[in-house]
Amino acid sequence: MPSSSSAPNLWVLLGLSLAGILLMTKKLKKAAKVDFGAFVQRFQLLPPPQPAPPKAPHPLTALTFAVSDLFDINGFVTGFGNPDWERTHEAASQTSPVVSALVDGGATCVGKTVVDEMSFGVSGENRHYGTPTNFVAPARIPGGSCSGAAVAVAAKLVDFSLGVDTVGGVRQPAGHCGIFGFRPSYGAVSHLGIIPISTSFDTVGWFAMDPSVLHRVGQVLLQGQFAVQRNPRNVIIADDCFQLSKIPIQRLTQVVIRSTENLFGKQVLKHEKLSDYIASRVPSLKAFDSKKSNGDPKFSSLRSLASIMQLLRRHEFSHNHFEWINTVKPTLDPLISAQVQEKLELADKDINNFVAVKNELRSALNALLKDDGVLVIPTVCSPPPKLGSKELSSEDYLISEFSLTALASISGCCQVVIPLGLYENYPVSVSLMAKHGGDRFLLDTLKTMHASLLHKLADEAGKSKTSNDVSKEAAAEIAKEKGNAAFKAKNWQKAIGFYTDAIKLNSTTATYFNNRAAAYLELGSFIQAEADCTKAIDLDKKNVKAYLRRGTAREMLGYYKDAIEDFRYALVLEPTNKRAAVSADRLTKYFQ
Repeated sequence: MPSSSSAPNLWVLLGLSLAGILLMTKKLKKAAKVDFGAFVQRFQLLPPPQPAPPKAPHPLTALTFAVSDLFDINGFVTGFGNPDWERTHEAASQTSPVVSALVDGGATCVGKTVVDEMSFGVSGENRHYGTPTNFVAPARIPGGSCSGAAVAVAAKLVDFSLGVDTVGGVRQPAGHCGIFGFRPSYGAVSHLGIIPISTSFDTVGWFAMDPSVLHRVGQVLLQGQFAVQRNPRNVIIADDCFQLSKIPIQRLTQVVIRSTENLFGKQVLKHEKLSDYIASRVPSLKAFDSKKSNGDPKFSSLRSLASIMQLLRRHEFSHNHFEWINTVKPTLDPLISAQVQEKLELADKDINNFVAVKNELRSALNALLKDDGVLVIPTVCSPPPKLGSKELSSEDYLISEFSLTALASISGCCQVVIPLGLYENYPVSVSLMAKHGGDRFLLDTLKTMHASLLHKLADEAGKSKTSNDVSKEAAAEIAKEKGNAAFKAKNWQKAIGFYTDAIKLNSTTATYFNNRAAAYLELGSFIQAEADCTKAIDLDKKNVKAYLRRGTAREMLGYYKDAIEDFRYALVLEPTNKRAAVSADRLTKYFQ
């Protein structure tokens, strides 16, 4: 187990002046990957001053946010996930209106985040800028294309973030990272000042850990005032969509069903075979070659939608960017290169048919949901695959995932991703959809249902708690020991992964948080180290090592008075602790 003697080599600070301490802090922060690889660029766009009373303060006051590297920021090159693109383009001359609206609304923009190359992937991996680390499942993909924006929220580096959802670029990362994500109705939020990917589908969306923040951002970005809140009269479970999921249906649907019954009554619950409904209401799908639907015929209409979405995205992406690709010949990931290097031309007849499918699907879902209905579907078909997995390039995987995301992408209806905790240590979620234009209603419904969903989720977890808890505790200890071995080998990131696994299995043991804090300190991740030490202290008020490590983290963050308090309290618990005595005396001398 990491001990107090294995803390970071910070004793070189002894005898240095305040300027020397601050300089060392800056160097360590610069060298350390403290943001889980989420950011490609850091800056600050500060909001305007608060209006004078009696006017209300700005609606997003005190919130911070990041934007995917697809949004124009005045004075910065919009990188599009590729260094060749960044090298061959000029800095933006103005900021995206969406970003400006959020800053004017009181939020502070703190930087740009990683996206898949040219925002064309689904994994969130980027070999040029690094793959953001899935905060909940470090060995798994974060999901794409807007992986960095999702990770920044999941790691609590920002309160919310912006992405662009074309074929799932916000919804999939939200599902894989265990956070809320919202794709508004197509056209509801301005597309100006973003790099186009596929103009038929591109939709500005956003992520948040807190549904109330998701709602507040919606109040700023969605035009017009939120109407009087109303409850849904129909909550429709798409049974066949859940059959596509590798996660047990009951694990995903029971919490929603019980919450719906509790809030709105059993009478609002309905079930639908969505593939059959779509086949009967979208006649233009019949003109699409049925052989391209692949797989089980009962999902044929969903798979056909997925194929249409892929073809139209490739066609429009090619129209927007093929000339640049052909001229510059950028270095691209092979999976992406295979899809974008050759120009895809569709016949006018095919494009017209695809447009007909879009219009018919929107009409069909609007008719199903009306003004007060929500459709419940899985967000993704499977837990996040392993980083670099061959599964990510398989046609079956892509078609399955796109069979779900195509519903909102093609229809233009709005969709919100709701995290439902973990299943076998990986994030799971469901999504609610509302008719095109039903954005405020959908966000209001989430706000109404959230507390009940949490309560029912806790109930389900309590019911399933059996003697398996014993085996979970044993598994947590094994994960901790693996973390200790990685720590001794100075493989800090690997150690963090093992300690995180231990915490997932047993979040009531202070040692796991304390050990992870030690690894974070070695990486210079002082914010995360402080948070873990605080959690360890909450669980064990007499944990001397936690006070020492939190004191070190706070010293490096510049919270000197708080650091002194931690070192002094460690001395109260252990009066002979030399490290606590030396640290307290040194800081007291310099800063008091």
